[in-house]
Amino acid sequence: MRLIAVGVGCWCLLVGGCTRADRRRPPSDERARDSAIGASNLPGAQGVRGALRATDSATARRSVEDSIARAGEP
Repeated sequence: MRLIAVGVGCWCLLVGGCTRADRRRPPSDERARDSAIGASNLPGAQGVRGALRATDSATARRSVEDSIARAGEP
């Protein structure tokens, strides 16, 4: 009986964990969280700031490329 209870409990934890992992936060929430971490004095905050700068740079570059591509369209 105890083995069945443990098995059912593990199964519930496994199924519950999978459904939560499937839900993703919107990018704006992730950006806000990463900005807060980057602004702190936590270990690794400098790396988070660098990653945010790289993301901003890539976004700006993509925006310029898109505007150039649109300018060439008839």
